[in-house]
Amino acid sequence: MSLEFVNPPELGVPKGFSHAAVGSGRIVFLAGQTALNPSGQIVGETIAEQFEQALGNLLAALEAAGGAPSNLASLTIYIVDMDAYQAESRAIGAVWKRLVGAWYPPMAGIGVSRLWDAEAMVELQGYAVLPD
Repeated sequence: MSLEFVNPPELGVPKGFSHAAVGSGRIVFLAGQTALNPSGQIVGETIAEQFEQALGNLLAALEAAGGAPSNLASLTIYIVDMDAYQAESRAIGAVWKRLVGAWYPPMAGIGVSRLWDAEAMVELQGYAVLPD
């Protein structure tokens, strides 16, 4: 597997994401994950707590497909309350570093009015590239 993150200088230095990724290998399409626990209940009182559960769910799906956090090639975060998400960005960053590491794939944060589960504050959906 090959995964290279690209950050051209003309786009400015990204903070918390990369501008692009180039990969070769098997592609894994990861479904959107919210803060559902194994019983099907949304858990977490804060966005950071829900982010941790949702990211853990996404990484569990990736692991079941034969991958690891280092295989993440792209991530989209759907956010119900952008201001609250930004206010908790340090806590969210700490969760990311603990579960994934100090690198960031290309990401997008998209504000939405609600998610499938009304109690969900964030949903993560992504792509990964695994070795052939």
